[in-house]
Amino acid sequence: MHLFLQRLFFFVMVPLLLPVACREKTENPYRNVALGDYDSLCTEQYAVKEKAVRSVIAAMARADDDTLAADYFTRAYYRKGGCLVWVGRMGVRAQADTLLHLLDSLEQIGFNKRRFRVPQIVEDLRCVRQLAFTENGACCGCLGRLEYNLTKAFLRFALGERYGYVDPYRLLNRLELADTTVAHPSFRTLFDVPMERRNKNFFPEMLQWVKGDSIADFFRTIPPKGALYGMLKERLQRTGLNEAQRQKLLVNMERSRWRMEEDPMCCEKYVLVNIPSYHLRAVDGKEVLEMRIGCGAQQTKTPLLTSAIKRMDVNPQWIIPKSIVRTSVVKHVGDSAYFASHRYFVRERATGKSVPIRHVSAAMLLSPDYAVVQEGGEGNSLGRIIFRFDNKFAVFLHDTSSRDFFARRSRDVSHGCVRVEKPFELALFLLEKRDSAVGNKIRETMEEEVRRSYVLQKKVPLFITYFTLYPNPKGEMEEYADVYGYDKVIGQYLSNYR
Repeated sequence: MHLFLQRLFFFVMVPLLLPVACREKTENPYRNVALGDYDSLCTEQYAVKEKAVRSVIAAMARADDDTLAADYFTRAYYRKGGCLVWVGRMGVRAQADTLLHLLDSLEQIGFNKRRFRVPQIVEDLRCVRQLAFTENGACCGCLGRLEYNLTKAFLRFALGERYGYVDPYRLLNRLELADTTVAHPSFRTLFDVPMERRNKNFFPEMLQWVKGDSIADFFRTIPPKGALYGMLKERLQRTGLNEAQRQKLLVNMERSRWRMEEDPMCCEKYVLVNIPSYHLRAVDGKEVLEMRIGCGAQQTKTPLLTSAIKRMDVNPQWIIPKSIVRTSVVKHVGDSAYFASHRYFVRERATGKSVPIRHVSAAMLLSPDYAVVQEGGEGNSLGRIIFRFDNKFAVFLHDTSSRDFFARRSRDVSHGCVRVEKPFELALFLLEKRDSAVGNKIRETMEEEVRRSYVLQKKVPLFITYFTLYPNPKGEMEEYADVYGYDKVIGQYLSNYR
């Protein structure tokens, strides 16, 4: 820094004196001045030593115990001797001011600037620019803190605005163990929505944006632009909100930041299931069909996913999941009356042949080589029609033989599938051409207990989502209960920024 001041004096003050010397036609007294003549101006208090700056950065990295992805990278980057990004021979780069201007928006999205160390950054910048140091080494301390804190704040903000402050794959898919009875249990997949996610190159590329003086350009391209995000952000600015209301807004704003590969708002025709609302909404342009749904119980939650409905099966058979066989069926092995009353039979998967119940053992029921199947038709747990779509969970939308539960307020009752209140109306809605002949054929097939499949000419996008604040068809925001407790989990993670 003392070298910088010497050069500044030499290139600014000396030329100002030259015209005076020329007018008086006297010899230039500064002709033989060299940089060494300014050594007396060197003040230890303002001396910048890279080794001292890096020592401060190393101490900050050791003391930093924050656990966000940006924090881990920041520590690792400087521990490995990464290049200084914000601080150089000429002081602090102008990009620091650009970042501070961008961080002014944190309060508008419900976050605390202290979580991004903004007050400390502002104070250190003031000290550096006003040379307000009271002791030797304070200059290096300020520059070291600025380098570390600017990187930490920038990477936290860049990651959050680009991909969301919460990674739902990491958070939601590590909530519940799939089977606690095995030696090495795995976690249940609760979130399987295709979306853009950070890769290993993201943080290094962000630092290149700083070095290229392009961070303002980057941040202009990444803020969420969805209508829902805008509605929620506008509500957050209202006065009189209590903490619970603010928390719900922040959590649903975060969901709106996630960059899904498909967005229902971009589809002309789609089906949306919002778990907390216990409702299904089918949209085709301006036409909207709504109905109640039942979803997975707490122990068998319906996974959040994106797919496309491709087929409808009338009077389907139900292949009972092994989890249900293990808990409810295997104890009735050898009881032909039980199997008959539930219309169950056992089928060999390889040949498709039925096995007499008297020959069935408990080991066969639990074996992947055999399936317990319920006959289609009246009394079948899937009801009269099922709507099939690709997914890895064997969950579907379907009718139900137990329709009384639609009158309940809380309808988290299934083993993971979504039960629909108006299956016949939904079937007609999904058809490309809704002529009465096809509708009558579907109804007759349902009543006659004939098994038949209808392949949709055009697949219909399906979104199984989780929003506790969501607009109704009139655009009015409605609030729903946190059925699975996801709001609480996401809110706890967002507390890192509040």
